Amino acid sequence: MSDAELVAAATELAATGCRGENHTMAAAVRTADGRIVTGLNVYHFTGGPCAELVAIGAAATQGAYDLTTIVAVGDGGRGIVPPCGRCRQVLLDYFPEIRVLLGAGEHVGEHVKAVPVRDLLPESYVWADHQL
Repeated sequence: MSDAELVAAATELAATGCRGENHTMAAAVRTADGRIVTGLNVYHFTGGPCAELVAIGAAATQGAYDLTTIVAVGDGGRGIVPPCGRCRQVLLDYFPEIRVLLGAGEHVGEHVKAVPVRDLLPESYVWADHQL
């Protein structure tokens, strides 16, 4: 599976599933066995999970705990959106080898690059350190 397929899955979900201000982001994650799992953010004034976290949870409900690549896409044709700080930390803690797709533009494959999550959160806190 190509990175373009992952971007296409998130882009399609953003176009069809994002409605109003409650769902404005879609994410797609690739599992180690090649499946693509998607999720939408759940906005609420008290906070709510980002699309990346929903996709991670959806993958877990399908028994997929080894994730290799993730991408988030905004509604309204915003294209790929980088993960927020909380998502970067969660991705690093749960999937330290995951690749995050970044890029500009609204079209699949346009200026898209894969970056190790470690590069997005240098000199970061490691959640497992408190368990030693």
